[in-house]
Amino acid sequence: MPSALAHRLCVLTVAFLLLGLSGFGSAAGPAATPTPRRPNLLFILTDDQRWDALGVVQREQGPQARWPWFQTPHLDRIAAEGVRFRNAFVVQSLCSPSRAAFLSGQYGHRNGVTDNSTHFPAITMNQARLLRRAGYATAYIGKFHMALQKERPGFEHIASYTSQGEYYGSTFWVNGVAQKTKQWVDDAATDYALEFMRARRDQPWMMVLGFKTPHTPRQPPERARQRFAGESVRPAPNAAAMPAYGKGQRAYRGEETGKPVETDTDSAGNDPYLLNYFRTLSAIDDNIGRVLDELAALQLADDTVVVFASDNGYYLGEHGLGDKRSAYDESMRIPLLLRYPRLGRRGQVIDEMVLNLDLALTFLELAGVAVPPEMQGQSWLPLLQGKPVSWRQAFMFVYRFERNLPATPALIAVRTPTAKLIEYPGHEDWTEVFDLSADPHERNNLARDPAQSALRQRLQTELAAQKEKFGDPFALSVAAIDGKSPQPK
Repeated sequence: MPSALAHRLCVLTVAFLLLGLSGFGSAAGPAATPTPRRPNLLFILTDDQRWDALGVVQREQGPQARWPWFQTPHLDRIAAEGVRFRNAFVVQSLCSPSRAAFLSGQYGHRNGVTDNSTHFPAITMNQARLLRRAGYATAYIGKFHMALQKERPGFEHIASYTSQGEYYGSTFWVNGVAQKTKQWVDDAATDYALEFMRARRDQPWMMVLGFKTPHTPRQPPERARQRFAGESVRPAPNAAAMPAYGKGQRAYRGEETGKPVETDTDSAGNDPYLLNYFRTLSAIDDNIGRVLDELAALQLADDTVVVFASDNGYYLGEHGLGDKRSAYDESMRIPLLLRYPRLGRRGQVIDEMVLNLDLALTFLELAGVAVPPEMQGQSWLPLLQGKPVSWRQAFMFVYRFERNLPATPALIAVRTPTAKLIEYPGHEDWTEVFDLSADPHERNNLARDPAQSALRQRLQTELAAQKEKFGDPFALSVAAIDGKSPQPK
């Protein structure tokens, strides 16, 4: 009897399954919703691009814009079709440490990269390696900037060059084979990126596309050499607010004042040198357009997360400075855009403070890959989804002294949405405190104002909490603190 009953149940089960399959996708039953593919993850990174070197930001600033003539239509398109983070920062304003933080989700004193002379360790926490294990194709294209390192840990496909490369004539190492290029370097990198996208269109992929632009010596391609001819950069409102440690940080031609040097032209007699900062950015914007168009042509646009950022900010006359490294906002603040059509966010801005530490966690969560507890950032996904979330109200910033570039001393800082503390180990008298809500250009140092002692104490308490949570950046290397460095001239 049990055997007969089992047989009848088996027949009924098969009949039920067949009935269900016969109705799948038919007019008689609801159509099944296909499961969206895991998103492609594209990270585009420039070198030394300021947070406000975007057309969309210049328009937003209106009469206060310093270069209102600057246009970046394709980057503006990402902002219009996605999200712009208005308060994005790096935790160290230096190329290699910032790039390592993007990849690892960790501060430099955790991932091992604290200067521009260190290779990215193969054993370091690495989002690319985790994504590759999860079935993603991974590619690193263009500028990597970890000294002379040829390896790209975690990336299976490589078309990249060592160190700074050259604007013309860079040698790309394509999966171990040297290929000398004649093109403008960022055009060549874009070509390699498009090739990878076409070859992997049927598999989820993660790709970093690194541009050399706008790093010195700033040589735009022929098509951009006359762009913005006759334009000039308006003076910085805080140009006269000298750093507490004194003026002495290196700057390039025109950067100390923020104005082009009218008598300084290239061999072809082109326009002033400082304008090439914007010309090279305009030329990579052309390449952004090529990438976006190719995603659309491959029908991958809806399934691709595009993130655009810079490795650090840059001074163009603020505090009488050029270059980066120190802890004023123009150095630590970066442009950051994200487009992922499936999120349904278009033309929106997010004002919470986000960091380069956050990218790895965001990509992993979007890919459905577990985030290791060793990562120190926060995923942007709740912000992108508009969900209530307890978000950071402070972050720690650090710079380690470089003996070959002694103009900037070692420093550690904490920034909140409304205030900042900067401390210089070994130089307590250089301490700076700024009320950013009243003084966004950081002109009025309140460190020795008795009326602001409570603000200074709150910030010092917050900095101590950041060290406790993320580790003291200087505790592992006393040599990084150079209290005996010469006084800036």
